[in-house]
Order: sequence, then structure tokens, then C-alpha cells
Amino acid sequence: MQAEQNTSPAGSLVGEEYEVEVGPVAHGGHCVARTAEGQVLFVRHALPGERVVARVTEGEEGARFLRADAVEILDASKDRIEAPCPFAGPGRCGGCDWQHAKPGAQRRLKGEVVAEQLKRLAGLTPEEAGWDGTVMPAEGDKLPAGEVPAWRTRVQYAVDADGNAGLRRHRSHEVEPIDHCMIAAPGVSELGVEKHDWAGMESVEAIAASGSQDRQVILTPRPGARLPLVELDRPVSVMRVGEKDGGVHRVHGRPFVRERADGRTYRVGSGGFWQVHPKAADTLVTAVMQGLLPRKGDMALDLYCGVGLFAGALADRVGDTGAVLGIESGKRAVEDARHNLAGFDRVRIEQGKVEAVLPRTGISEVDLVVLDPPRAGAGRKTVEHLASLGARRIAYVACDPAALARDLGYFRSGGYRVRMLRVFDLFPMTHHVECVAILEPAAKGS
Repeated sequence: MQAEQNTSPAGSLVGEEYEVEVGPVAHGGHCVARTAEGQVLFVRHALPGERVVARVTEGEEGARFLRADAVEILDASKDRIEAPCPFAGPGRCGGCDWQHAKPGAQRRLKGEVVAEQLKRLAGLTPEEAGWDGTVMPAEGDKLPAGEVPAWRTRVQYAVDADGNAGLRRHRSHEVEPIDHCMIAAPGVSELGVEKHDWAGMESVEAIAASGSQDRQVILTPRPGARLPLVELDRPVSVMRVGEKDGGVHRVHGRPFVRERADGRTYRVGSGGFWQVHPKAADTLVTAVMQGLLPRKGDMALDLYCGVGLFAGALADRVGDTGAVLGIESGKRAVEDARHNLAGFDRVRIEQGKVEAVLPRTGISEVDLVVLDPPRAGAGRKTVEHLASLGARRIAYVACDPAALARDLGYFRSGGYRVRMLRVFDLFPMTHHVECVAILEPAAKGS
């Protein structure tokens, strides 16, 4: 997002430093401060209540706001710790936003962001959303300050001009070479991607399935480059992204990994979506099913269904007299979903964008809906259509609290209220958070 400018002559303020009092946390992994002249600063590597020296990293005179890093801490918060990762900090790796905060403080900050977005974009207090303000850690992630959960089962490394694997710096194409990522899951670290020469590659994605011993590496070559001859530290399937069509092509090994959730095995093709935290899929399925309470014979929709995670859970619970329709835009994900759910006679998966396919189905009423849209959310048109179907309950799974709040506002206009909201810290050390909102017709709760 580019800073808005006025019409007066403007000059870059990058490198300028300001001594500021740090205000509240904001969505995106930073806190809000103001210069003595009143200009807004979005400051990374700071915590609310601190006094810091903030160095501008992006912005110009007359801009609506500036971006900055806290480069010196003058008065530290009690929630501050030394960042455990040697690659974290101003100007370094952009993957983790809150390495400098205690784990409990990270979750509290995320909760404050969710609450602020709900109030600002949906007009809802936490109480009105059926949420007590708690952000729950995933199983096994509640560790003492200074200890980092190794949770990320999929890591996309960028490659610099010298062939070194690393991670992007914040809001930059520059690569921070690393020798180890602390939040990478053990299965990713075991591949030893950081030790090898990846000359000619644009990126290297390492995948360690949490539901099996499957390991996969996806290589994206620079134009005209050959694939490197690399012996990784354990057997692994290797894919490459085609230069012409952008497709993923097998070099050797399976073109998929196997994941487990809710007692079922799911095939996930190369580059396909699966939750990154090893406990995320089960955590979310449990929250969704507890919220929906499916019954035998229910008709259910699973929108943005991916490889069929929620569709499979629904199919198990609605039984042979029920039915599930999944809609997904990705061709490979649809193939995987159909394979994964082939044992259910009354499950159908349609390919296409939800806003285009759903009206064509002719469905005029359903019992239950699950939607897990991309980061931008479902949008007004889709929400209005869903509200017209009269579902008994709707489960909305969201990785972006702003998009969730906007869509909850649309649901409210369509006659639905939030019965319950649960918030999970499935991305420790980052600003990201996962939410599950359960909605029901407002008339039922009045």
C-alpha cells in the first residue's frame, strides 16, 4: 500500500529518526505512534507503551502515514524479550513480527487487533460476537518466553544472486540469507535447504507433511536456468514450476503429500493449500463442527473447499441421507478433493469461483454452510447470496480479521448474527491469526 500524498512538493523521509511514544497495536504487525508534528508512524519492532527511536523505512513529506522501525529502545515494555532468532530485527527477515514479545503478550496483541477490527468494520464488541477476548495457542505451542515453537510445515525460501537460500526482508524483494529458520517444523529443517547452493533458482519451497513422512521441494528456476544437482539430507520428491505455463511438473517422487485431519487422510498436490501449522487442520475442524452441530440428513455447503477438509468432516457427520457440495476454483485442488472424498456418494465438488458457481447450482436453501475464503474475504455479493439460503448455522473460517469483520457486517445486514467467535494463534511469532465465527439467523437469538 502506497502512502497517500498531498499536492505540495514532497521529499523522501527514509532514514529520518524520531523519538516517539508508542501507542496501540495495529493490524499488520506494527504499532501506531505520532511524530511531534502529528504525523502517523506505523512502527515495527516496538510494543505499546514503549519510548523508542523510530527510523523511517518508507514514506514522504505530506504522506498520510510513514512506516518505521524501532532502532533504539529508550523505555522498554515489561512484555519485551530479546528476540530468540538471530535474523530478526530492523532491516532483517520479515517473516516474524513479534519475536521481541513474550508469547502471552503476542496473543494479547492479536486479540486487541481482532477486537479493534470487529468494532471498526462490523460494529461489534467482543461480547456481541460471543467472544471472551482469548486467543488460544495451538496444542504444544504454550512455551516459556524465549522458546520458539517450530510449527511451519511449509517454508518458501527466496534465493539471492549468489545461490543462497533465505527469506525476504519486510516489504522488500531483498533476501536475508539464513542458516536456520527457528519456526520451521523439524521435517523442513531436516531437508537442510539453507546449506545448499541454489544458483539459478528464484525460490525453493520446502514442505514437510504433518500427516505422513512425505517431504517435497518445489523449485522455481530463473528464466533459462537448469535445475541444480542437489543431494538433500533425506529422501524427498522434487517438483519444478514451469517457465512457460507456471504449472508444477514432477522431477522425481510423488506429485503430492499426504496429510491427516479428523481421522482421514488427504492428498494435497504440489503447491496446493493445506494449513501450515501441524495442529491447525484438526483445531479448525473441531471448532467448525462444534459450532455447526451437523445432523444426519443435513444439506451442507463447503465454499472455497480446497482439497476437501471441511467437506470430508461434514460428510462423515451428515451421513448417507445428507449431502455436501464443495466449490473450489483451483483445478488441482478440485482433483484432489474428488479423490479424497471419492468414498462419499453424496458429496459433489464443483470447480470455479464461488460467486459464479453458487448461483448456477440452483440451490435455494441449505442447512449448513462452511466458508474459508482467501485473505480478501468473501465479499458483499457472496455474503448476500449465502444469507438468502436460510442456513441454520454458518461457519466462517478467516485468516484475516479485517476481511472477517467486513463480511460479518454484510451478514448482519442480511439477517445473521454472530453466535460465537473463537480465535487461534496458529501462526506464532507473526501477526497472523485464525478465526472461526459461527453465525445463525438473528431472529433465533432475539
